[in-house]
Amino acid sequence: MSNTEETKVEGVERWRFALVLAVFALLLLVVAGRMVMLHTIEQPFLFEQGEKRTVRSEVQMASRGNITDRFGSPLAVSTPVVTLWVNPQQVDPRKLTSVAKMLGINSRELIRKVDRVARQGRSFYYIKRQVQPEIAEQILSQKIAGLYGDDDFRRYYPAAEITAHTVGLVNIDGKGQEGLELAFEDHLKGSNGSRQVVKDLFGNVIKQLGVDSVAKSGNDLALTIDLRLQYLAYRELKAIVQSHHAAAGSAVMLDAKTGEILALVSQPSYNPNNRATLKPQHMRNRAIADLIEPGSTMKPFTVAAALESGKYSANTPVNTSPGYVRIKNKTIRDHRDYGVLDLTGIITKSSNVGVSYLARDLGAESIWQFFSHAGMGNPGTLGFPGEAVSSIPYPEQLDDLRLSTVSYGYGLSVSPLQLAETYTSFFDGCRQHVSLLLEQVGSQECEPVMSKRTARQMLNMLETVVSLKGTGKRAAVDGYRVGGKTGTAHKIGRGGYEDSEYTAVFAGLAPLTDPDLVLVVVVDDPKGQEYYGGEVAAPVFSRIMDQALRLRQVVPDKPGKDQMLQVAGGIR
Repeated sequence: MSNTEETKVEGVERWRFALVLAVFALLLLVVAGRMVMLHTIEQPFLFEQGEKRTVRSEVQMASRGNITDRFGSPLAVSTPVVTLWVNPQQVDPRKLTSVAKMLGINSRELIRKVDRVARQGRSFYYIKRQVQPEIAEQILSQKIAGLYGDDDFRRYYPAAEITAHTVGLVNIDGKGQEGLELAFEDHLKGSNGSRQVVKDLFGNVIKQLGVDSVAKSGNDLALTIDLRLQYLAYRELKAIVQSHHAAAGSAVMLDAKTGEILALVSQPSYNPNNRATLKPQHMRNRAIADLIEPGSTMKPFTVAAALESGKYSANTPVNTSPGYVRIKNKTIRDHRDYGVLDLTGIITKSSNVGVSYLARDLGAESIWQFFSHAGMGNPGTLGFPGEAVSSIPYPEQLDDLRLSTVSYGYGLSVSPLQLAETYTSFFDGCRQHVSLLLEQVGSQECEPVMSKRTARQMLNMLETVVSLKGTGKRAAVDGYRVGGKTGTAHKIGRGGYEDSEYTAVFAGLAPLTDPDLVLVVVVDDPKGQEYYGGEVAAPVFSRIMDQALRLRQVVPDKPGKDQMLQVAGGIR
């Protein structure tokens, strides 16, 4: 090769080497320039985009307030749980087989649903809500991409069906649906918080960046209910409803001196912790929402009105012969011809004729005013969902026949709770307003109904009902003076009053020396040969009152059977 050719080759090689160096230098400058731009001009944008992909605003669930009885026993509490969900765009559905097995759900069905949601372009699907934390932790420990768990709370009711009608229940989102859970939703619900966190691919929190707002728990609710009394009232009521094949039943126990609701039960009931067998008709709080015609339990108020008028005394005779009276086109009857009865005898024998004569003599305006002061026709004061409003005809609607029927408890309506409230007026003549929340006790002054003298006379008359001569002797409680009134009312059907369907009622107080408790028992449509209030409701009253007085350690005010036997043995 000549010198000229060698020179040309060397020139090309040098040119090529220079070109490669230039290209490398240019690339280096581009990389350096790009790095400068990323760290200066584009840094805020890139930081924001990075934050969007790793930083999450996470909701901090607030716990709902607890509901307790008067002594702090829990009736409704919130327990921590975990909600499991997947992002169908990220998760491999085949990896969910083990998850389905641990949750006890059909794996094929789960995979099919996740696939369907993924094809729809959605990025969220609940696998299961309110999972126990221990199980959720085992599932999340598998580190399945696209599977996440959020902290949540589940409402739990320790007393279950015992307090279901009063406490109520919440839905799966924790919002009140029935009972106090609904009535005090704003009071019980908390305020959720939020925080900024960095999460990895599996949804685990790597770092907390800040707190936007702090979760605030809901306020607690303390009830006047005594869970011990609630249990025993529920047990006895359920037993009588089942044994008599009754359609339903309710019982209300009040503190005679304050109007505090100590027990409030209904049958049939339901378990708010298990919605699988929940029946809407079992969710009705019959003690508050149902209206009944109270029947003869209203007769003491007609007699009390007569005593307050000044025209009558406890010993004033009233001739009830021949055991019936014809008013307009209606015949009002007693069980038999009782002849001449004083006012005490009218209560003892539960004479329809006797109270009809008293009401006609007193007049519609007088009876209406007295019944109204006792609480008839007044709206409920609890603010409870579905709380019934009692009713009584106005004086101008009370002709002779309607006045007569109202005097013995027909033609007016009242809930079991309202009936119990009216009976508090026999304590000292002043009707106590009922209360279900401890903070409301004593917030309202009692309503004067009758003088203390009349109230004491009425207690003595009511005691004769529970004597061997009265209609409610099965309501007696060993060791305590008990007073009350039986009631048996025909139920109203489509064609009027049904001949073979009844509501059996007993309302009373104990001990009469210093009344501590008021108790009303209602049994709706008992089947069989026994259907009178004295046969069906009175024995339940006796069993509940007996145990309640002893639980409250109320001092007996009457010699018991054992003491009487000891005395009799000493005499022999």
